[in-house]
Formats: sequence, structure tokens, C-alpha cells
Amino acid sequence: QVVESGGGLVEPGGSLRLSCAVSGFTVDHNTITWFRQAPGKERQAVYCMASSGITTYYPNSVKDRFTIARDNAKNTVYLQMTSLKPEDTANYYCAVRNVGMGCSPVISAYEYWGQGTQVTVSS
Repeated sequence: QVVESGGGLVEPGGSLRLSCAVSGFTVDHNTITWFRQAPGKERQAVYCMASSGITTYYPNSVKDRFTIARDNAKNTVYLQMTSLKPEDTANYYCAVRNVGMGCSPVISAYEYWGQGTQVTVSS
């Protein structure tokens, strides 16, 4: 099971921390990636935490604003988002790859998905 939480409405320049709680997997054995999908747009990879602990971000627009971290004890991966912009508005999804697979921005590479959490950045 993959469950996202932490979304909401925030003003431009604000911050949010999204959580991805997993069960049936362990966050230090599975690669986990945050994706987002804005209305009318394709789903895109945002940030990945490989089982090795290596992290990879995909759109340059999140560089120096977003970070990813995990808490092995809580079996949870977090996406910390700061300096939020209206263009960050999207439904954010957490996706899990099978054991032994690394980071990938390809949607079909992920076997398990959560239902998403909505992030709206607006004044």
C-alpha cells in the first residue's frame, strides 16, 4: 500500500512537506519516486530516492527548492517543497519500483502507485 499525504493550499513562496507512507515494502529496499500531474498535462517525475539512498531530481525547476528524504523507521519518504510557485500546482503521486531497480523518470517503470495528494499554490 502506498499512501500520500500533506498536500493543501499554500501561497506562493510557501512550503509544504508531502509524505509517502508505504506498507508491504521497505523504503530502504525499494526505489521511490514522486511524480506530479497538473491539469491537462502529462505526469512527470519530480524526485527519486533510490534504495541505495542516492537521490535524483528531474525537472530543473525544482532544483534548490525541493528535497527528498526518508525515514526508515517510519517506512516513509518525504518530499520537502519550499519557495513554491503556482506552476507547482498539481496532484502529487508516490510510486514504488520493485526491489533492485534504480531511479527512472518513466511512469511504466513503477509497479505501485498511491492515490495522490493535491498541491495548490495560489494567492
